Amino acid sequence: MDKQEKKQIQSAFKEKMDYDELMNCTRCGFCLPTCPTYIETGRNEVHSPRGRIALMKGLVDGVIEPSEEVKQSIDMCLGCRACEPVCPSGVNFGRLLEQARDAIYQNKKQTVPEKVMKGIFFKGIFPHQNRMVGLTGLLSFYQRSGAQKLAQATGIMKLFPESMRTMEKVLPKVPKKSEMKARPRHLQPLVKERKKKVAFFSGCLMDTMFMRTNDATVKLLQYAGCEIVVPDTQACCGALHGHSGELKQAKEMAKRNIQAFEVAGVDFIITNAGGCGAFLVEYDHLLKDDPVWSERAKSFCAKIKDITSILIELDFHKQPLALEKKIITYQDSCHLKNGQKTFMEPRQLLESIEGVRYVEMKDASRCCGSAGIYNIVQSEMSMQILDYKMEQVQKTEAKMIVTANPGCLLQMKLGIEREGLSDEMQAVHIVDLLLEAYENANATNESSNQQFLAMQT
Repeated sequence: MDKQEKKQIQSAFKEKMDYDELMNCTRCGFCLPTCPTYIETGRNEVHSPRGRIALMKGLVDGVIEPSEEVKQSIDMCLGCRACEPVCPSGVNFGRLLEQARDAIYQNKKQTVPEKVMKGIFFKGIFPHQNRMVGLTGLLSFYQRSGAQKLAQATGIMKLFPESMRTMEKVLPKVPKKSEMKARPRHLQPLVKERKKKVAFFSGCLMDTMFMRTNDATVKLLQYAGCEIVVPDTQACCGALHGHSGELKQAKEMAKRNIQAFEVAGVDFIITNAGGCGAFLVEYDHLLKDDPVWSERAKSFCAKIKDITSILIELDFHKQPLALEKKIITYQDSCHLKNGQKTFMEPRQLLESIEGVRYVEMKDASRCCGSAGIYNIVQSEMSMQILDYKMEQVQKTEAKMIVTANPGCLLQMKLGIEREGLSDEMQAVHIVDLLLEAYENANATNESSNQQFLAMQT
């Protein structure tokens, strides 16, 4: 960093950081055992929550100067927020992290590759769902045309880092572009009693790469007695922007989504991705200084509910649910647990499935190392964290790892592949598993499936 950069970053820290929040930290150390990077770096305080807060406060106070070492500490944080539930002072570390990254990345000179990547993805693709569909459609063509098999057979993939090569193998089968575009926007319950009217936040990656899981989510809601509205003007939640120091763009996404869902007239807004839900539920904080949007954001946030929460509320776990005998375990989505405070609901649903034996994994709520794009930009640490996670998975003797977030799902698939367990273990999103269990137990036949399909058109 040159002198001008350091001056700008230090000034930004003084302007952007919530000093009262920084002062809330009493340096008690309760956060230390919960922090994956603190543990994996050999208990290095620089990579702990209280260590990072000390660095942030030092920059604001002018006691230390911005440096590459400080930036590395901030960058290496997963943003899992596991430190928040155990903090006796209630420090909102996730918010401090976003403020710190915003101060650094809006004032540090970016390399040409960084500018290009941010321009393409953060500005050019994620805010525009039609472009997401187009890009994901290319991935679908890559998978279906034989190009993927050719790339793997010819050794082209060896040009990429090992983690990316393995990730390419475990990507879900992506639907065709035409399938992604032909989406229903208003659906009725598939049972006699209509219990709730809800809106579904379909997301960007979830509604393209993980479209099948979105379809399963909608169908579960229909079986639970929900009328569903899917606003076609909704946008990316903005989480990747917010976590990467692009708060201005995150606010733009928030306003678009609030406006899109305000006219739906629903009881709840349902999410099926822990990372998205945790960011959506904090739009009120994101827009707290905006006199036009702050109250609208509060109303929006009050309606956010994870799919597992609404299913428990509607007694879906008391419905017949059954699968063939197997041991399953659950990997918490950090943001679902620490952001949305949703912990027991997924477990209640899994334990209600006849035929499966649920085994709690040690440190199930410790981050798996996915953390948005962390497993790409901090690959070494991510794989170190994943290795520990897979050790705990194997101790459960489970043949299935259940998750509630797309990033976690891909990371666990990556772990299974790295451990050579693809033939004996699988990872699934909880809604896909619950839909299978419901339809298996209720002997849903082909005619009912045709009825469902007819209602989509």
